[in-house]
Amino acid sequence: MPELPDIEIFARNLNRVFAGKKLLKIRIVTGKKLPDKPSAYSKRLNGKKLKQIFRSGKEMRFEFSDTLLGLHLMLTGDLFIFQKQNSHHSTIAEFYFEGSNNLVLTDRMRNANIKLDPVDKAGVDALSKNLNVKYLKQALQRKTTIKKVLTDQDVIRGIGNSYSDEILWQAGISPFSIANAIPEEKIKQLPPIIKKVLKKAIKDIGNNNKDKINVEVKEYLQVHTGKKETSPTGHKIIVKKVGFMKTYYTNEQKLYK
Repeated sequence: MPELPDIEIFARNLNRVFAGKKLLKIRIVTGKKLPDKPSAYSKRLNGKKLKQIFRSGKEMRFEFSDTLLGLHLMLTGDLFIFQKQNSHHSTIAEFYFEGSNNLVLTDRMRNANIKLDPVDKAGVDALSKNLNVKYLKQALQRKTTIKKVLTDQDVIRGIGNSYSDEILWQAGISPFSIANAIPEEKIKQLPPIIKKVLKKAIKDIGNNNKDKINVEVKEYLQVHTGKKETSPTGHKIIVKKVGFMKTYYTNEQKLYK
């Protein structure tokens, strides 16, 4: 699932192509899992000007003249630009804009979705100034793993499986540490590390993917990658499957419990 850095780049690149354009028509192709009726999208969006596209946590927001549309790619969703005719399979919705470029949302698992009048999760955005030591100290007062806290969108919006591993490796904290056992000096290090890791990823991805609007970029990850056997500090990368997710870490990260 694309996380904050990728979604930030997708939104920027889409904004460059579509901001200021009028949406002539939205066509719902597979709408069984969508939260709103197909007719509602057409009624609210057809003929409206798209003011901007921006990121909200791990989701995108399409701000039209009087309507906000949320878009969540989920695990296997993709966006593609097409001209006259959409040739992509597993289409969820097509957006026909004035001019030559149109947009399609696809998902082979049919879970990607668009929602009218979306409401953000309760958590603070990972790049917000409100993600500070005071906020984290309170959020970590839980008897669950630190990784579960970092990836809980009702605590922090934008961080998922991959970047939680990167952040915790940078902080020297085992992903299996119990949240309320982490000492205050370590908690103080987390907010700047979170922002540093995410901002660097945005810069790396943006500098080398000028037009990217789909597919996660993982080539800049230091630990959460199947292409490296050791961390930059020379420690063996360990992979542990927990449920449907794989956690990447090293023994140099301290376990607090």
